[in-house]
Amino acid sequence: MLYGKYRFKCVFESDAILPPYKGSTFRGIFGHALKKVVCALKRQECGECLLKERCIYTLVFETKHALKIPVGFRLSEPPHPFVIVPPLTQETHFKSGSSFDFDLLIFGEVNNSIPYFIYAFDQIGKTGIGKNISGKKGEFRLKKVESESGTIYSDTDRNLIKTKVAGEILLQDADCDANSVLRLKVLLQTPLRLKFENQLKADLPFHVLVRAMLRRISSLLAFYGSGEPSLDYRGLVERAKNVRIIDHGLSWFDWSRYSLRQDQAMLMGGMVGKVTYEGVLNEFIPIIDFCTKTHIGKQTAFGLGKIAVEIFNG
Repeated sequence: MLYGKYRFKCVFESDAILPPYKGSTFRGIFGHALKKVVCALKRQECGECLLKERCIYTLVFETKHALKIPVGFRLSEPPHPFVIVPPLTQETHFKSGSSFDFDLLIFGEVNNSIPYFIYAFDQIGKTGIGKNISGKKGEFRLKKVESESGTIYSDTDRNLIKTKVAGEILLQDADCDANSVLRLKVLLQTPLRLKFENQLKADLPFHVLVRAMLRRISSLLAFYGSGEPSLDYRGLVERAKNVRIIDHGLSWFDWSRYSLRQDQAMLMGGMVGKVTYEGVLNEFIPIIDFCTKTHIGKQTAFGLGKIAVEIFNG
């Protein structure tokens, strides 16, 4: 699967006030800006638009209208092909001249549309973000965009530098030495929202984590890669039940966002913290590694579900 990780480097040109968790702010303004940039039929609902299967806005934000669900696929909607990873600081007040960075992850052929995303964020900087201060939002300047291959945009000449922007993310095979990894620590770097048996989880048994990772991998590869991978899904979940928690420091983080579409405030909490597992873990390392690059759980487009892992070899 094509995978692009883009670092947007910005500097505020006026004071700004942002919420402690900034994912909803960035995701909301990104949608409005991208639609303004690319939408050909401004007053047409995406689901009824004749251009929906070719429109980059519909593919990115109204994905269910652009992509068809494969026959027999278990999910009701395709995943969005992007993740916005906001600044992880909980700082809320930024002075003019302050720098801030955020990441944009893009999956599949949508990487070829990165110029539209860069232009959309450049325009966002001019209109501003966050709360009003003396009648205006915090304006910023997009100084640079970097991919893993180097700088692809600079405000010096405002041109996209022609270079390879996306790499490949693959699901690796598990190490044949099945007993070398006996302990690992999972760090929840942004709130993680998971449902199990139709209930939001406030704890994280290993098999629940594995179920979420398998859903994420199968859906991303089915829609943006070479197809749903052939994995022993049931067996992996069953064996995950034998892995135990030996330490955890999980807590619940509540944050809210205002939905313009639903015209109401929405509470969107999730788990944060860390949890350490012990057991026979080798076969799970490839799926964990994949998901450290893609996020897991619900509302990943807002930057939720960012995980990191520390591995302790036996």
